[in-house]
Amino acid sequence: MGRTHDTNPALTGALPFRLDHKLSIADFLNALDGCTHFCQQSRLHDYWDGLVTRRAAAARQSFRMSKYKVFVMRHGEGAWTKENRFCSWVDQRLSEDGVKEALACGHLLKEAGYHLDVVFTSLLSRSIHTAWLLLEAMEQEWVPVVRTWRLNERHYGALIGLNRAEMALNHGEEQVKQWRRSYDLTLPPIDESHPYFLEIYNDRRYSTCDVSKEDLPKSESLKDVLERLQPYWDGTIVPEIKRGKLVLISGHGNSCRALLKHLEGISDADIVNVTLPTGTPILIELDENFRPTKPMQLLGDQEAIQAAIRKVEDQGKVKQMT
Repeated sequence: MGRTHDTNPALTGALPFRLDHKLSIADFLNALDGCTHFCQQSRLHDYWDGLVTRRAAAARQSFRMSKYKVFVMRHGEGAWTKENRFCSWVDQRLSEDGVKEALACGHLLKEAGYHLDVVFTSLLSRSIHTAWLLLEAMEQEWVPVVRTWRLNERHYGALIGLNRAEMALNHGEEQVKQWRRSYDLTLPPIDESHPYFLEIYNDRRYSTCDVSKEDLPKSESLKDVLERLQPYWDGTIVPEIKRGKLVLISGHGNSCRALLKHLEGISDADIVNVTLPTGTPILIELDENFRPTKPMQLLGDQEAIQAAIRKVEDQGKVKQMT
């Protein structure tokens, strides 16, 4: 049996606690002065320095107490996700698997004992349907659902409707990864010749936005998504959380990635490698200054989650012929 704790036989009898047991933060900090003095008078000084460093780091993290919780999730699998096409602002429904994912997410949160107070979605049906199904599974259908274009998926411009695997074949997998995942790369804009232009911009849902249709994006980078999302987060969602409400955001792959970049302080370079599975709730715990107190948690079966992440990553790869 391997050793699982930082113990040293020479210390065992001298310390005012047992190192093979978990300590409360108070016990640990109260004991530091005495133990440090003891070790400074002995040949264990180097050992103790390392131990203090490791335990104190954990204690400091624990002292940043979680005051708020918020759930962020990418909607269940959409019909075009299944077809491996850039969906973006085209309004597609959930696939059969996407419906199952949304219901499973609701059951998971219900079994964990969570009670939502408000859900935020985009203006796109796959985001809204995910919220409805999740709340139905939780038996919390009465919870308010607030919709905003600012949570919409990233606008992929002229790439909307194209097949990702075919793009990878024609332009290379790394190029497609940069188009999909990079932070500040803006794609060629959609114009009136595009087959989905009128379907998007003649849709009356966009007459409800806080900007005119003419000012709605025609293409976006992830940076652009964050810039249109952050004012809504700061001005509308954060005040709800500060009132003590448990919020869930049913967003899209890139609106969720943009928000996580902001909350988790993910660098421009590292965000390229952040991939979110569909229909998986992410729990974020924040301190009073809205800084994360621990790494974000993807809830559910971890093997299934990793498989779902790989599935999303494979969308931008050349399809292997069988």
